[in-house]
Amino acid sequence: MQGLMFRCSAACCEDSQASMQQVHQCIKCCHAPLAQAQALVTSELEKFQDHLARYAMYCNDKAKDSIDAGSKELQVKRQLESCMTMCVDGHMNLIPTMTKKMKESLSSIGK
Repeated sequence: MQGLMFRCSAACCEDSQASMQQVHQCIKCCHAPLAQAQALVTSELEKFQDHLARYAMYCNDKAKDSIDAGSKELQVKRQLESCMTMCVDGHMNLIPTMTKKMKESLSSIGK
């Protein structure tokens, strides 16, 4: 994708009939698919991280509630570890689906 962008930009610069403004506009159009792809990947990763962070906050809240209820520190630590492990395992299972979705979206960019 990056190679296409550079080749496209080079072709813009080789147009001796184009004005400077036309060349800049052409280059901008060449860069659009890569910028769109970067935004898509960034967005998907941010969603993944946000979801993971919310789950971690949930686990922390459960641990605090257990402490407030008088549970022993070791018991709370185990509960927190168990909750976080479940969270991470669940999110690991989401990675193949997220990857497939990103690949499908990326393949449609610039077509």
